Amino acid sequence: MTTSESDAIFSALADPTRRAILSLIGEHEELPAGEIAAHFDSLGRTAVSSHLRILRLAGLVAERRDGRFRHYSVTPTPADAVVAFLTSVYQNSLEQLASAVQDASATGDTPLNRADERSA
Repeated sequence: MTTSESDAIFSALADPTRRAILSLIGEHEELPAGEIAAHFDSLGRTAVSSHLRILRLAGLVAERRDGRFRHYSVTPTPADAVVAFLTSVYQNSLEQLASAVQDASATGDTPLNRADERSA
């Protein structure tokens, strides 16, 4: 995943309305744009279309045209890349934490021991 692709994905996911739209589409195999818009009474069809376009350009949803209707479905590949990225970020942090805990345990320098020393 390139930087511009990941930026587009995270930018698309930063908006709560787009996350709600993505979640709604994910609950179904495919949804027509009109049905998606019907779930968001506070937004007009134009706003929903704009959100769908951003999700599509980020690669998070696919669009299928059927006559004058557009149907949307979730595209898993970009989401897999996001999950892999976040996993690697947090995995490294967890590994560093585990290493620090092991080092502290080996020397007896644990937060609990330090608290006991301060209270004594």
